[in-house]
Order: sequence, then structure tokens, then C-alpha cells
Amino acid sequence: MPVRRRQLRAASFLFPPMKKVFIQTYGCQMNLADSEEMFSHLAARGYQRTDELEQADAVLINTCTVRDHAEHKAVSFLGRLAAWKRERPSRRIIFAGCAAERLGSALQKKYPFLDILSGAKSIDHFADTLDESGLFGPQADSGEVLPAGLTGYVTIMRGCNFACTYCIVPRVRGPVVCLPQAGILEEVKRKVTAGAKEIMLLGQTVNAYQDGAVSFAQLLNEVSAIPGVERVGFTSPHPIYFTSDFLAAIAPNPKIARHIHLPVQSGSTRVLQEMKRGYTRELLVEKLKALQAAGFVISTDLIVGFPTETEEDFQQTLSLVDEVGFSTAYCYKYSPRQGTPAAQMPQLAQNVLEQRLDILLNRVKRLAEVAYQAQVGTVQTVLFETPDKGRSSQGFWVRAARPYPVGSVVNLPIEKAAGTLLIARE
Repeated sequence: MPVRRRQLRAASFLFPPMKKVFIQTYGCQMNLADSEEMFSHLAARGYQRTDELEQADAVLINTCTVRDHAEHKAVSFLGRLAAWKRERPSRRIIFAGCAAERLGSALQKKYPFLDILSGAKSIDHFADTLDESGLFGPQADSGEVLPAGLTGYVTIMRGCNFACTYCIVPRVRGPVVCLPQAGILEEVKRKVTAGAKEIMLLGQTVNAYQDGAVSFAQLLNEVSAIPGVERVGFTSPHPIYFTSDFLAAIAPNPKIARHIHLPVQSGSTRVLQEMKRGYTRELLVEKLKALQAAGFVISTDLIVGFPTETEEDFQQTLSLVDEVGFSTAYCYKYSPRQGTPAAQMPQLAQNVLEQRLDILLNRVKRLAEVAYQAQVGTVQTVLFETPDKGRSSQGFWVRAARPYPVGSVVNLPIEKAAGTLLIARE
């Protein structure tokens, strides 16, 4: 028995137990991709992911600050971790991302149990941040930990060069930096090796990507040509970068998803100018109609209650919904963000915002159902996410009459629509 105990101690020394990290991500797909990237550096230092907070040795909170509500949720979660850390003071807490960038060192003063603050601008140096803290041990392996699932998220650019008056993103993420094409293609190959069939390219104004002579359209075609890639999507684009050259370059490529989520924010030219969005209603409609003519289905984001929005401006947003025919629309009340020009403007009364949001939500509530009904009689290219269900290239959920291998791509004729589900004919 004494020999056995010595052997166990030796094995424990040579192969120490893996530590566990709980990851809480707030925000969009870009935040999810950032969490994956940060986790790879933790994994290289011996951490496994866990979905059980009480089992975790560390917590990574990756935050969003686009809207006040998202930031409050992240900070509230951080506050609740005080008791979690008191139970075991050796536990570590990392607060990262956009809210970390905005709030800065004031957050550590308020929450002294916070171990690492890592802002969105510092994600490329996250490994150095871990090393400098001395809290997470040395790097033991490559840390190339890839997510399971059919969709692989790949960041192709960081930051934003626009100065939308309501938006804090340029302040917390900095100006645009496009990542090299070669590195992007290698990342795609790693995602495919891990089982991804669909690649989602990410950036704040993703279709503004340019790496030397390589345009965004060229990058899409290069990514789609990688063996194992069945579909390529992207988010979040900006209307002005959709050109006739772009549409011509991708038109012959069936692997490029025909669904685009394109935030338009308002249907009023005057409000768009006050927002500094860089386009008029007329140009916006022209771009949207060109995309639809090329076979794209478009969903969008809309903001009500921007400080200078009049009733007439709001009616223009309602009429845009009717004119364009979005597949769905996500609607939000304007949320003032400290440090942005719009936050300094006289604000509309909350009851006005509530009323306008309610009216807009009622206007858009049947958009998805109408869009699904319009697909009856078409043939949809479906990537199966379960044996009998998948998403089409245009973003519609489709149920098949018989099972198919998960990850397979099949062209299916659509017999009927049941709410927001298409039923395929055998």
C-alpha cells in the first residue's frame, strides 16, 4: 500500500488535475468568437470548460456595452461572484470585453475581488495579460481548442471607423484593423477540422474588409473553396459597402448564404443623418432592393426614440418596414451610452419610447410568418443541424420528411409553411 500511495502521488505530480473555467458571454456573435479565443489561452494553461459555476476554479465574463441593459447584467453577475470567491479565495475572476474597456480601473476599485480586467482592445494580448498576472500558470500547449458544432465563428476584423452618434463601439473597440487573409484561411481550416460545416465571418462592418488587394468578396470565395466548407455567412455588414461589384463577384457561388442581417436603424433620412449612418433612406432602399433582387433575404435592427426623432420620422421607419419586406426585425428603444454625442442631446420621454416600440413591434410581428409563407413552392438548400431539421441558405428553418446525416446539405422542395417552419416534400 505505501508503494501504491507513492505511485499515485507521482502520477498526480506528473499529471495535475485540470482546472475548470466557467464562461459567461454577453452580446453578439463577435463576443462569442472573442470568448472562444480567450478560452484557447486558458486551455493552453490547463483549463477545461465547465457549465457548472460551483465546479469552476475561474470565471471569465466577456461583456457587451452596446446597450445599458447588457452592461448592467454583466456587472450584476460580477457582483454576485463575491460570495462565490469567498468560499474559495484561490478562485480567479476575469472581466473582459467592451464593458471592461469602458468602465476601466473604476470597476476594480468597486469590486476588489476582481483579478483581471481585460478590455476589448486588448484581446490580441490576452495571453500576455494572463502571463503578467502570474495567476494562471505557464502555457503548456498550443491552446488550439476548437468549439464543437456545425458553425465556426471566425473574426476577420476588429473595430469600427464610423462615428455613429448613438454608438459606443468605436470607443471601446478602436478603429478598424483587418486581419491577414492567410491567418483567416488557416483559422477556417482549423474550424473545419473540428467539425464545422458553416463558417460565419465576423466584424463590426464586416463587408468593409480589405487586406491589400484582397476584397471582402474575394475572401468569401476563398473561404468557400476550402474543402469541407458547405456554407459561408457573415455579420455585421454596413449598407454602403454592398456594391454591384460585390454582388457580381459572389453571384455564381451557391455556398455563400443568401441571408443577411443588415442593421438599418431608421427609415428617416433626417434621423439617419443625425445618427451619422452615412446613407439616406433612398440609398438604403436602393441597396436593399439590389440585395433582394440577387436572391438575398434580409433581417434587420431598428431603433425607436433617437433623441431627435419626431413623429414624422417614426412614421418613416414604419413605412420602410412596409416597403422593404424584411424577413424579421429586431426592435429596440434608444439607449443613451455615456460618452456618445447622442447622450448629450435632449432625450425623449420614456412613455414616448414605449409607445413607439409597441407600435413598431406590432408592425413587424408577422414579418417572419409572411416570409416563410412566401417560400412555399420554392426549393431550399438546407444544412441539417439535426437528422430531420436544418436551416436553408436564406436562413429559414426546414423540416424534412425523412432523416439526413447531420451536417449534410440537401436541396428540398417546400410543400407548406407552419408558422416559422418550412415543411419539405419528400
